[in-house]
Amino acid sequence: MAKNVVLQKIDWLSILLYLALVGIGWLNIYSTTHVHENSALFNLDQPYGKQLIFICLSVLLIIFVLSIEAKFYERFASIFYLSSIVLLAGLFLFGKNINGATAWYSIGPFTLQPSEFAKVATALAVSKYLSDIQTNIKLFSDQLRLFAILAIPALLIILQPDPGSTVVYASFFFVMYREGLPAAYLVVGTLLTIIFISTLKFGLVLTILTSFILGALYYYLRKKRAKKVSIFPIIAMVLLCGLVSFSTNMVYENVFKQHHRDRFSLWLRLDNEITNNDQLKRTVGYNTHQSETAIGSGGILGKGFMEGTRTKGNFVPEQDTDYIFTTLGEEWGFIGTSLVVLLFTALLLRLLYLAERQKSQFSRIYGYSVVSILFFHFMINIGMVIGLLPTIGIPLPFFSYGGSGLWGFTILLFIFLKFDANRINDWMER
Repeated sequence: MAKNVVLQKIDWLSILLYLALVGIGWLNIYSTTHVHENSALFNLDQPYGKQLIFICLSVLLIIFVLSIEAKFYERFASIFYLSSIVLLAGLFLFGKNINGATAWYSIGPFTLQPSEFAKVATALAVSKYLSDIQTNIKLFSDQLRLFAILAIPALLIILQPDPGSTVVYASFFFVMYREGLPAAYLVVGTLLTIIFISTLKFGLVLTILTSFILGALYYYLRKKRAKKVSIFPIIAMVLLCGLVSFSTNMVYENVFKQHHRDRFSLWLRLDNEITNNDQLKRTVGYNTHQSETAIGSGGILGKGFMEGTRTKGNFVPEQDTDYIFTTLGEEWGFIGTSLVVLLFTALLLRLLYLAERQKSQFSRIYGYSVVSILFFHFMINIGMVIGLLPTIGIPLPFFSYGGSGLWGFTILLFIFLKFDANRINDWMER
């Protein structure tokens, strides 16, 4: 009886959007990795066969997630979080190194990436902490504890190193802002990022001079509106910007690895002689150049399913994972890519609506966490593929090849759909 109630109350629109994205994603993986005409769909020698197995197992995961009481996830959020930390730490002892990153456990012919599940555990932990009646996000001490919840898994992931998965943890700041974190954190974080990039692009002197002029202009405008305006916070902010600007080159040269510097150099066009060189297109900028070329060659309608010449020619590395969007662009064209972008947008807006209608703070915070994580993945992956953002290696949710990614996103989504289906009971219990 309880199962029937869940099925009646669950948001089927979100499920339909999920199925559409998973289905279209698999078709693109099939087109990218299919080699022999007579190959079976469940051919485990090919990524499309493995992905089909992963999708079938996802159905079992969905049934399992929805069959558990919603309170279970809230009650054991801390246990999930601590377990994810142990799994991340265990990689340094038992992990398998693939492409320079020790981010996977090897299980027979398959690998498991715990960072994909750590996002779910962290979302539950953040929701649990923020919904605690003892927590006051306005207090600096509580903010520090919250930042620590995010920093521990992020640090373990960046040490693998996996900078793409680490960047996603910044998405939780939008969640915290929704729950009352002072906007100053977002403003300062955004400003310092701009200062860092500006220093690389335009140099130290021009960046510091611009910061000083903007600080003085801000003080002047505030002074005209209010009689008493303290200049000390503005001075502190300008000094902080100057400190970041002075340390930028040191961090860039000593903390960033060479391939990271190459990608930033390509993205920001720091060296015209290098970025215009054809040699770069065959080395550091190869992926971006080939993905842009493949997407551009698709035109409006695309070349047709399994007709992409660059897709079939394996021009773009990692085309079934991080660069899966290039297959979509080449074979489905502008119409196909627009459809997928609309599907993602519809899913995000729907989840945002569901988050706002939650009766409990825990469910609402978790819902916003789901939206933020999916949005960051969606925005960064597509921005990376079309050259608007530097290449950092991050999958497209429900689309890219990989069991860990698909299962992690599936669990993340369906835990929230379980919360939403249970929202009336949850409100009555409270």
